Amino acid sequence: MSVSTHGLRVHRGPHAWRVAVELLSSMRFAIALLTVICIASIIGTVLKQGEPAANYVNQFGPFWSQVFRAAQLDTVYSAWWFLLILLFLVVSTVLCIVRNVPHIVRELRTVKEDIRANSLRAFGQRAETTLESESPETAAQRIGKLLAGGGWKVKLQRRELPEGASGWMVAARAGGAHKLGYIAAHSAIVLVCLGGLLDGNLVVRAQTWFNGKSVYQGGGLIADVPPQHRLSPANPTFRGNILVPEGQSSSVAILNQSDGVLLQELPFAIELKKFIVDYYSTGMPKLFASEVVLHDRETGAQVPARIEVNHPASYRGVEIYQSSFDDGGSSVKLKAVPMGAAAKPFEIEGTIGSSARITNGSDALTLEFTALRVINVENFGAPQGGSAVDVRKVDLRGQLESRLGAAHKPNQDKTLRNIGPSIGYKLRDAAGQAREFQNYMVPVDTGDGQPVFLLGVREQPDQPFRYLRVPADDQGSMDGFVRMRAALADEALRRKAVDQYIARVADTRRPELAEQLRVSAARALALFAGTERARQDATSRGGWQAIAEFMETNVPEGERERAGGVLVRILNDVLFEVLNLSRTQAGLPPLPADEKSQAYLTQAVLAISDAYFYPAPLAMMLTDFKQVQASVFQVARAPGKNVVYLGCLLLIVGIFAMLYVRERRLWVWLAPVPAQPGASSATMAMSTNRKTLDSDREFEQLRGKLLTMHKEQSP
Repeated sequence: MSVSTHGLRVHRGPHAWRVAVELLSSMRFAIALLTVICIASIIGTVLKQGEPAANYVNQFGPFWSQVFRAAQLDTVYSAWWFLLILLFLVVSTVLCIVRNVPHIVRELRTVKEDIRANSLRAFGQRAETTLESESPETAAQRIGKLLAGGGWKVKLQRRELPEGASGWMVAARAGGAHKLGYIAAHSAIVLVCLGGLLDGNLVVRAQTWFNGKSVYQGGGLIADVPPQHRLSPANPTFRGNILVPEGQSSSVAILNQSDGVLLQELPFAIELKKFIVDYYSTGMPKLFASEVVLHDRETGAQVPARIEVNHPASYRGVEIYQSSFDDGGSSVKLKAVPMGAAAKPFEIEGTIGSSARITNGSDALTLEFTALRVINVENFGAPQGGSAVDVRKVDLRGQLESRLGAAHKPNQDKTLRNIGPSIGYKLRDAAGQAREFQNYMVPVDTGDGQPVFLLGVREQPDQPFRYLRVPADDQGSMDGFVRMRAALADEALRRKAVDQYIARVADTRRPELAEQLRVSAARALALFAGTERARQDATSRGGWQAIAEFMETNVPEGERERAGGVLVRILNDVLFEVLNLSRTQAGLPPLPADEKSQAYLTQAVLAISDAYFYPAPLAMMLTDFKQVQASVFQVARAPGKNVVYLGCLLLIVGIFAMLYVRERRLWVWLAPVPAQPGASSATMAMSTNRKTLDSDREFEQLRGKLLTMHKEQSP
């Protein structure tokens, strides 16, 4: 069958109406719509859907993020233009079916027995022979029975010849399912699109257009949202998310819209009895499941259920899927560790998702508790590049990303280790600007033998965390670092540390050299402590950068390497005295001058130096927590699901029929032979929609089966 690309020809009505109907029902228009849908689907696959607006701004910039949101590319599958294209595709495909089905039905009903006998000689697959012992009628009956027994639809036609004799035309057809495949495939497109429209956002949008509902753009508690932002439990189709903490219940789902949210009332409440999660050795979740009780809001019935990934529960036409899990309001206790001389330590309690007001001297800050992670598995197998104590080299995300790519990496062994709980929080200033922090609760041995506390910070959500490594003292805490930092800010202790250093290393027989050494040590210690500047326009506030600026200003370039080495040795020795003085003030014995103490001192000095760049006066350390987990369920009422399944089935059947079922038509013309009474001349021809080796083989088999070849003539 030759399918025309033109549409329906309407002969009545205005010219614009006739042109519109022809275009809408044409195959070229349907193919164009399918192309646009494919392009939109690619965009929806590549571009993450439903992300917060800030994520698009961070990734693409303000201009392109506004373009994407204006075109609704962040919510492609629920965009009005995508649904409109689906609707036009449904109409166009239905019109294509209406246009072609009558022709297909007519062809299915006929076997084309009226074909002219002379036309059979023009077919590519043909054969001619003489049946010496059969009359045309007898041969026609025999051939018809053989074809009918082989599944062919057969029709016999008697034709009167000019000589007063009669001939017989045997017409047969097989493979009519090929044409039915066209109807099935096009009907499948209609059903899939209709299912998409039913289960899409069209019904929800229709309620905002015609039923007085509006999108909610505010915040606050769900219970305080007005009724005009809530959809009825009888809503025929929806798909939303609902978060239920352990020991609590909820009956309202959130439907995310491009410009806000709608609340969907459920006919039942979901109570989470227990949340179960299991992890792989990599820290990825292996299993998470929820044991719930469904409380019917009308009858009061209680239905227990277990919901797992790929094993949803169904109740009153609503499917409940295990989507993910989250924190359900865990309570945490934090201790503020001073990162500056003016800050004071304190303790604070809160719950994940809440916030608290704290002060940074004259500046008010908002502490937002964002995340509690009980398990953090990192890879410590590959050797670290660079210095093992360089805090700027610590990037756990970089360590993980360096292992992406080829699966087989024999030179990079994996050593996965759980490094314990971590707390995530944000500090927001009065202008609304926030920085995100992630601090680990227990010290981590990163491979150099010195356990450190990892204090992570990042400016933007799309950036990796940068970690400050603070060494753990002999008590496994950060107190040694805090005491040493406070001692550096004390001028009297600095002088005492310099005096002890001079008394230990200076030659008493040369007091002038001892005084020079005292001046150099005091100057270096003041620069490192940040109480003195190398020059007026110095940008550093202390640490090794202040020492570097001092060397650039006061030492000729050719002598910097030698002078720098001497100054670093002096400063390290003086800082060791500062460390021991801070321990003596706390009632602890001084550290011995051994390798272990030197490793701690080296890491502590680096941490103090980098702490000048820490963008907050305090680091909040997790001291205790009580975890409360929550399940995130996706609830959906999808009446179009079965329609889509039926469409997929029809699509498979239709494509299979069009690709693998060959339509064949066979004709055998039987006419009497004037010179041989009782004999017949037979001309057989076959046509198929696809000429293949199988069709040639089938024709040869039919020729040998239907025709007794006594005197065969070559075509």
